[in-house]
Amino acid sequence: MAERGKTQDVSYPQLSETVASLLRDRIMSGQLRPGERIRLEEVAQETGLSITPVREALLMLRAEDMVELQPRRGHVVAPLSRQDILDVFGLQGDIAGELAARVAVTITTEQLDDLRQQHERLRRAAQARQTSRVEQLEFEFHRSINRLAGARKLSWLLRTVTRYTPSRFYASNPEWRAAMVADHEALLSALEAHDPATARPAMARHFTDGAERLVKHLDGLGMWTGHDAT
Repeated sequence: MAERGKTQDVSYPQLSETVASLLRDRIMSGQLRPGERIRLEEVAQETGLSITPVREALLMLRAEDMVELQPRRGHVVAPLSRQDILDVFGLQGDIAGELAARVAVTITTEQLDDLRQQHERLRRAAQARQTSRVEQLEFEFHRSINRLAGARKLSWLLRTVTRYTPSRFYASNPEWRAAMVADHEALLSALEAHDPATARPAMARHFTDGAERLVKHLDGLGMWTGHDAT
């Protein structure tokens, strides 16, 4: 085990991001709750890594206000409220909607055909319940749209804030997969019509729907207590 850890840690910045992504998903989906302690050794053992990339992952999550370092307790999950989720997803929708509106003005036939091909691969993966592939293809679809917008800084902001999205949680949810396919088809129709006024809310709705589904899920877990319920 020690030798394997050493080999994997040669590229530990990438491994750190993998661990951070795993923990983000667990935090945002309620598997890890506010105030719950995250033990480096347990995460390292679970992932088969040494302490180094796990520690780096937790440093990343501290910078994102996902976890806090508390005296005598170590790393714990930071407070998270229902309003936090609505705020974060609302911001995602605003930025993504603006990018989609810009793409609607400039998109070419070839670019639209490429997006439709990506969407068809995603639709087939969703129908086949291929969770990991849905997660990957959904990311690639939105990345393609963001790149077409030609707005480097806005795309960077969106990429930063979407770190709070529990993509594994969504990809494994059959209702979300069906809604995702419908949202993408509505967006593609707006892009084909070169209609920014329709593309903007079509994209934003994709994120607000995600917020509503996540809040409902966390409500069911009894996530919110005291001031965190607001």
